[in-house]
Amino acid sequence: MGSLNTDYADSVSAQIKRPDRTRHSGFTLLELLVVLVIMGIMLGAVSLNAVQSTRQRLQTDAQRISLLLQLAREEAIVRNRQTAFEVFEQGYQFLILNDNKWEKIVDLDTLRGREFTFPETKLSIISNDTAAAEKLRIIFGREPVSRPFTMILRVGSDQVSINADGVGHFVVE
Repeated sequence: MGSLNTDYADSVSAQIKRPDRTRHSGFTLLELLVVLVIMGIMLGAVSLNAVQSTRQRLQTDAQRISLLLQLAREEAIVRNRQTAFEVFEQGYQFLILNDNKWEKIVDLDTLRGREFTFPETKLSIISNDTAAAEKLRIIFGREPVSRPFTMILRVGSDQVSINADGVGHFVVE
């Protein structure tokens, strides 16, 4: 019986020591391909979420304009001079009334002229003051109360509005 145990042990150790049965460490090609596919799917999802839609970018522009309008209104009160927001073909600028002449504001960098994010942006103003709506100019006076208006930014079928109540509140919708 001793020889049986010895023969069995020799055959088991011979199978373990065979060079054709050696195990290599590393990944198989299939495992690498699965990992690459998962990484590709995750990168695709991240890139889709990182790109803003037209509506989101329009919303961001409207938020910026509403904050700048509030600043222009406050500047008119502080400087005791009329300040205007004026729209031109591809953007907007802020003006101040000096000696009955409208001039660009140059001494305040935050109220510098800017271009729209989308060159095809259309802006319209709905106001009781038809002259302001036609010229696409909103004038803020020295007094803290002005006329209410609605400004609409539109790119294609997307639109965002800025509602001003006349006492300094600008709401983007």
